[in-house]
Amino acid sequence: MTLGNGAGNNPAGFTNAYEGGTGMGYGLRPAAWRGLAVAVGAGIALVGTVPEAQAVPGVIGTASTTANVVVGSSITLASLVPSFTLSGNPGESDETTDIPVTLAVTTNNNEGYSVVVLSTAPALSPTLPGNPDNIPISNLQVAAAGTGTFAPLSTTDPILVHTQAGPSAPTGDVITNAYRVDIPFVLPDVYSAVLDYYVVTQ
Repeated sequence: MTLGNGAGNNPAGFTNAYEGGTGMGYGLRPAAWRGLAVAVGAGIALVGTVPEAQAVPGVIGTASTTANVVVGSSITLASLVPSFTLSGNPGESDETTDIPVTLAVTTNNNEGYSVVVLSTAPALSPTLPGNPDNIPISNLQVAAAGTGTFAPLSTTDPILVHTQAGPSAPTGDVITNAYRVDIPFVLPDVYSAVLDYYVVTQ
């Protein structure tokens, strides 16, 4: 493009930069400046447009944990009858054949359990005041139901009345014992002693 001075050599779209002047220097006409400004502005707007971040559905994060449950060994003895009664006259024997003594054992111990009974007193004591008699605790005997093998009770030697390998049923095992007494020559009275049952895991 050749630029000249003066009006005779002025390219289209340009005008003398000096109003009414004759020197060198041509500039854009005002309309051209406005067009250039619009174009430049549009270009800036295009360059400045940044796409918005989009959420991506279905992305899953995961982690794991381990649940541990520690189960211990437990055992309970329940539902032991609160008392039982034997009766007879001196020289007679009586057994709890009609109403046996029962208790329930519940345990999850896989090695099983044993049940023993021990007397808390050396004799069955009278109820009436002034009665000097008693019945030796060895006259009272216990057996696992169905065995017919009676053993005399003691305050020092626990009597084994049930044993088994393995846990009980989930709802408990019902243990049944039979008792027998040999009545000596004593005054008429009610003679009593407290018996303690123990259940022990193997």
